[in-house]
Amino acid sequence: MRKVSILLPCYNEEKSLPLLYQALLKLMEKERAYEWEVLFVNDGSNDNTLDIIKSLRQEDNRINYLDLSRNFGKENAMLAGIDYVSGDGLVIMDADLQHPPMVISEMLKYWEKGYDDIYAKREDRGKESWFRKQFSLLFYKLLQKISRLEVPQNVGDFRLLDKSCINVLRNIRETERYSKGIFAWIGFNKKEITFKQSDRIAGKTSWSFLSLLSLAVEGITSFTTAPLRLSTIIGLCSSITSFIYLVFVLVKTMVYGEAVPGYPTLVVLILFLGGVQLFSIGIIGEYIGRIFKETKHRPPYIVKEYNDEKSTPKNNES
Repeated sequence: MRKVSILLPCYNEEKSLPLLYQALLKLMEKERAYEWEVLFVNDGSNDNTLDIIKSLRQEDNRINYLDLSRNFGKENAMLAGIDYVSGDGLVIMDADLQHPPMVISEMLKYWEKGYDDIYAKREDRGKESWFRKQFSLLFYKLLQKISRLEVPQNVGDFRLLDKSCINVLRNIRETERYSKGIFAWIGFNKKEITFKQSDRIAGKTSWSFLSLLSLAVEGITSFTTAPLRLSTIIGLCSSITSFIYLVFVLVKTMVYGEAVPGYPTLVVLILFLGGVQLFSIGIIGEYIGRIFKETKHRPPYIVKEYNDEKSTPKNNES
């Protein structure tokens, strides 16, 4: 009997967990041909999320949990779960029921047909604002053009991964992670399915616009050096434009005897070149910051507790 693990990163999800567990029970009852493991990763929640998970574990020995020492972010919480799951297949999904558990049944069918990565594409983005939807679509289009990755639009972390993918993901120990890009980068035999995303049933999302913007920057700087090339091109174009303008002013002065434009032109040129320089330095700083963080070799997460036992984090051994 093949074992399937369900990984659920949690941050302040106390209101949704009881309903989620009931939905998972229906799935596991339907798919009795598989052995099931449900792994909750408590990512530094400050409500009763951990207590509810522990109570669920007392009722059902298929429930496991990791309690991280603080909030490390969803990306690193997923890595923690990937390190600890024991299944032949791994389903990653959100704990707020926006990812319907019954979709997993369709994933299992394609898994049995030999696919290694069955990812779920949203037919729509639910109650997200128009601006947020457009920003997301723009980001994916930009990432497609400036990198060599095929990162599907409207696809999140909701997917089923085969053991072969899990083993590879465990060896990717980046501190600053963009999992959607990593899933695309590792390759393997992929299959797309579609689903209707549900609205969050309880609680509030922890993803603000600034958080999404930070994740977008993370995705771009993780998988392409195009911004560095862009800063080089902008600097080169600025230099050429400045040189052409210099020649124009000299010729105009020598032929017509007109005075060289004064203070306003000088101020505009200084502000323009200064802005270009700061923009380029900022781009370089993003990459240097990533290098700085990676050279520290700090673990991506720290486990405080694993199934009622104080645990030595597996990632510390990497």
